[in-house]
Amino acid sequence: MEQTKVRELQDVVIRFSGDSGDGMQLTGTLFSDTSALLGNGTSTFPDYPAEIRAPQGTVAGVSGFQVHFGDHRELNPGDYCDVLVAMNPAALKANRKWLKPEATVIIDGDSITEEHLKKAGFKTLDPLAELGLDEYNVVMPDITSMTREALKQTGLDNKAVVKCKNMFALGICFWLFDRPEEYALRYLDTKFAKKNPAVAEANKLAIKAGYNYAANTHQFANNYTVAPAAREKGTYRSINGNVATAWGLCAAAEKAGLPLFCGSYPITPATVILEELAKRKDLGVKTVQAEDEIAGICTAIGASFAGNFAVTTTSGPGLSLKSEALGLAVMAELPLVVVDVQRGGPSTGLPTKTEQSDLAQALYGRNGECPVIVVAASSPSDCFHYAFEAGRLAMEHMTPVVLLSDGFIANGSEPWRIPSMKNYPKICPPIVNVAPEGGFMPYVRNEKLARGWAFPGKVGLEHRVGGLEKDAVKGSISHDPANHQKMVDTRAAKVAKVVDDIPAQKVWGDDQGDLLVVGWGGTRGHLQNAVDEMRREGHKVSLCHFNYINPLPHGVREIFSRFRRIVVCELNEGQFANYLRQNFQEFHYEQYNKCEGQPFTVVELKEKFHSLLK
Repeated sequence: MEQTKVRELQDVVIRFSGDSGDGMQLTGTLFSDTSALLGNGTSTFPDYPAEIRAPQGTVAGVSGFQVHFGDHRELNPGDYCDVLVAMNPAALKANRKWLKPEATVIIDGDSITEEHLKKAGFKTLDPLAELGLDEYNVVMPDITSMTREALKQTGLDNKAVVKCKNMFALGICFWLFDRPEEYALRYLDTKFAKKNPAVAEANKLAIKAGYNYAANTHQFANNYTVAPAAREKGTYRSINGNVATAWGLCAAAEKAGLPLFCGSYPITPATVILEELAKRKDLGVKTVQAEDEIAGICTAIGASFAGNFAVTTTSGPGLSLKSEALGLAVMAELPLVVVDVQRGGPSTGLPTKTEQSDLAQALYGRNGECPVIVVAASSPSDCFHYAFEAGRLAMEHMTPVVLLSDGFIANGSEPWRIPSMKNYPKICPPIVNVAPEGGFMPYVRNEKLARGWAFPGKVGLEHRVGGLEKDAVKGSISHDPANHQKMVDTRAAKVAKVVDDIPAQKVWGDDQGDLLVVGWGGTRGHLQNAVDEMRREGHKVSLCHFNYINPLPHGVREIFSRFRRIVVCELNEGQFANYLRQNFQEFHYEQYNKCEGQPFTVVELKEKFHSLLK
């Protein structure tokens, strides 16, 4: 048989797919982490169903994990895959549309049975022909049978043995892309060895069996290497957006010299932030898992009044429930960060899918004139920075901040250079410790229009807060019409003044041209890749991507005026485009919108940009 050839590639996209119980998330994570440790740029996309456990073997129950790794920083998890690992016919059928031409398909041959094919909705007993896979490199190892054979001496029952088949598939991919097994083996020891060493050993044996199968059977014409990415010196780790958000909040508390309090109710896809913060008792973090969304934010407001850096975490439906209490924080002028990890809606919607459709709610979803600062993160790793920024702005300006993330970047991961905290600024809330001469007036303001933050229990600083309108200086209840107008104006001016405390807007690419692509939040990676490819083709296309939403940064009008056409791309039906129309009415905005619960693809973005340039 011909010797296997080794080829070097710049980047590869692998999609692991199977039933929800097949361990595809763990398989993809171990492959991604191994690649990151080798120095590759990585970007991942977990894609799983909302059902707790859909019927086994059905398309509705398919869970996937996509990994994009390369010899440079990867900004997105890739449009289409070079390799699809499908553990059953349903996974093959669900992911057929994501295959690149001439992609490699690895499917468990043991799963090609009449029963499995029927459950997956195939009409014939030949799924390859039915899906038109003749032009693809299809490999069908009997993964389940070979896993059983490799583990027959372990003493585990058949159910436990079959659960290890995902590690057999992982071993195949380790060989195929010249990945070492050591990291995954160490992980299994750490996860299982103390509680269930037999399970740890079985999974390790399965990885080795898969690796040896691929190395010795010559089922693959090539195996591949991908060189490490060039990176700035430093210590790196793989991180997802939710964990990065939690750590950014911890960093803000440290730089403010205040304890961090999180009062939240678990909700997909934000729950991991609460879970991660609950682990940080060593940093003085206090967490409360409240009985509902309203209780979560109300405990946070109480903690803020008591002198904590207070946060609450949620997703779209929970933000709706928190709206009245968020108005209370605006009226009381207490610092608070509300993290909204957006998902598909409305109502329960698509809990495990991504969308950007909470923007209007974040900007306007409260009764009365109730402005808040709105900030959005763009990638898994920069969730740390924008969580820190949300905390800084909330505490220094004494007002709530809504931090928008989304399911795509919250669950996705990438390498992150761990920052030195000395490079982050000190946060200086307007804390009042001693009553000034003449007595403490809680609504006297500083140059940022922020009122003083006096903690309870200090003599001379006694005051009341609540949801009724306040006297503009004394803070006592006031129903005076002129005073209400003054307070409405002041709260709006305080948020508007934040523009002087955030960076001016920048452009990726040339500062003038034929087409300006505008985006915000978690779409940055796909938009930047699409713009870069258009520029390499010679087109005058640039990107203006927003992280500060309310207020909008300085320089936007000047940037917009230098481009012939503007297209706003977002995963909703045009909420940011409408917001720009309100603020900069003199420009015409094209739109490119998508509400499929999936991120953009670079291919579809480029098609839209080409059509606009014509």
